[in-house]
Amino acid sequence: MELKRGRCLCGEISFEYSGPENWRGHCHCDSCRRNTSSPFTTFFGVPRDAYRFTGNDPSIYRSSPGVRRLFCANCGTPMAYENDKYPEEIHFYAASLEDSQNFSPQFHVHYAERLPWIDLSDDLPRYDHGTG
Repeated sequence: MELKRGRCLCGEISFEYSGPENWRGHCHCDSCRRNTSSPFTTFFGVPRDAYRFTGNDPSIYRSSPGVRRLFCANCGTPMAYENDKYPEEIHFYAASLEDSQNFSPQFHVHYAERLPWIDLSDDLPRYDHGTG
């Protein structure tokens, strides 16, 4: 099975996973926007038994109860999101993939929190909150 890889800006933190993603989506929540300094971010979920960090271990910021945001302490790149609500998976940022050319999101979540100056023309499903 083909390994897919990702890394931070400086290359100190890297990861790889095999198999299909559980899901792929855009998140518009305020917390993700502030974490990435972007109008929205694009994640994908991977089963915990399908990935591993291959570089240094990421640093962890506990942004709210049960939520951990993993990042590179050297360059500051956000690397992953973990939530106690989803113990069987980790969420990686699509932009950290070495090859994200063929990545295609499936939906938008927390769409009710989107910024009013973002005009999206895709036809993906839009959920005002999460999908679960």
